[in-house]
Amino acid sequence: MADSERRTISVRDPRTGAVDFALTVATAEDVAQKAATLRANQVAWGAKSLAERIGVMQRFLGEVARRKDAIAEADAADTGGCHTSYLQGFITMGNIGGWIEDAQAALDKASYEGPSRAVPSVTVRTQFVPYPLVSVIGPWNAPMMLVLLDAIPALFAGCAVLIKASEVTPRWVEALFEAVAQVPELAGVFDYVHGDGSTGQAMIDASDLVCFTGSVPTGRKIAVQCAQRLIPCYLELGGKDPVIVTADADLERASTAVLRGAVHANGMVCFSVERIYVHESIHDAFVALLVEKAGKVRLNCDNPRAGHLHPFTFAPQAQIVAKQIEEAVAKGATVLTGGKVEEIGGGLYMRPTVITGVNHDMALMKDETFGPILPVMPFSTVEEAIALANDTAFGLTANVIAGSEAEALAIGQQINAGSVFMQDTFLTFAKNRTVGSNSFGVSGVGGGSRTGPEAILRYVRRKALLTQHGEPADIQNDHHLGQH
Repeated sequence: MADSERRTISVRDPRTGAVDFALTVATAEDVAQKAATLRANQVAWGAKSLAERIGVMQRFLGEVARRKDAIAEADAADTGGCHTSYLQGFITMGNIGGWIEDAQAALDKASYEGPSRAVPSVTVRTQFVPYPLVSVIGPWNAPMMLVLLDAIPALFAGCAVLIKASEVTPRWVEALFEAVAQVPELAGVFDYVHGDGSTGQAMIDASDLVCFTGSVPTGRKIAVQCAQRLIPCYLELGGKDPVIVTADADLERASTAVLRGAVHANGMVCFSVERIYVHESIHDAFVALLVEKAGKVRLNCDNPRAGHLHPFTFAPQAQIVAKQIEEAVAKGATVLTGGKVEEIGGGLYMRPTVITGVNHDMALMKDETFGPILPVMPFSTVEEAIALANDTAFGLTANVIAGSEAEALAIGQQINAGSVFMQDTFLTFAKNRTVGSNSFGVSGVGGGSRTGPEAILRYVRRKALLTQHGEPADIQNDHHLGQH
């Protein structure tokens, strides 16, 4: 196909609203060719010892370090200047460096060599076999970080990896792959394609394992396609994450933590606080503090590095949020601050929006919002608060702020979520090199964990190699087995 005949997608700058980037959609043939090359190169990559792969990744870490500022600027251009984007160089370095330190110990912990506990004359050994080709399909929020959260451990495991950034936020890919190109062994097993859903479908058809972060509807389609091919898929599909603030919680601490948990990165994080349940005895005082603090949050329209809230990365998301607010107000909710989409310099912004008078009949309290919204609902008893927190199809994270850790822990243990943050919000980064977790409901599918050292086990198949040192069983005598 001639280049002039290839389909292209225009990409909008979230700060200016202007179309300033275009990507060429990879066809199924393009994907198949890249997949074939990656598979061929993976044979040697998978045959390397982990120590050898670590050596290659150490060189990659050095190349990323040299380009950390350019990587950050590219991610920020994609998101509209999210504060986290400017840290992406360092976050990527931490991701690679963490696996350099953790990969061997994680695999060693899952390994076994010794006698069978069931048949002592048999020796059992573990072998890890990487999936040849892993495809990672990324979202438009935190676009680089969430792709590499899956891609990096897969590379350490010995897989080849093909990635596709969201067509909404594709700019960061070239910046990262300038570093990849400087490490030939890695460049042979780590590649990318650009495109939309059709490209993603072609990737699934060419892969042995798929990782996807995004919406529930798209996740369902991916799960079905992977099931038809009988290949594993790991899906992170968002959340509607609650926070419970009990009667004796410290109001200053609670309001500070809840505000950040709800509006950091413009609320466009899968584990953002989206439902706030506050004991009725402190509801009004808590709301007053929240409104006061929300009023001090700055937009970054004048300086992307100085403000707190960046524009909506994906323009249609602004209207999704506005529609939820409109429906809630029509059903009796009250907007105390914010609540309007503001177009500034071509970017679409919304200030922190505190809303009261909400209930579970409103989409604002049921559907994922992905915006800087703080809907506050009173509760009477802890049992009621737990029931409200669990009244959802999602189950990614939750938060509890109470008068003591013991009180918060007792509540957190009853909430259906993969991670529960006590006495603060937005603590998911604390898990990364420490512990894994599993999501509840539709927030995550596929088993295994995306965080913690054991995450590398997602990308390998564990074989058991068994050797008989005694005499083999004789068919003439096997009727005695089990008799004492």
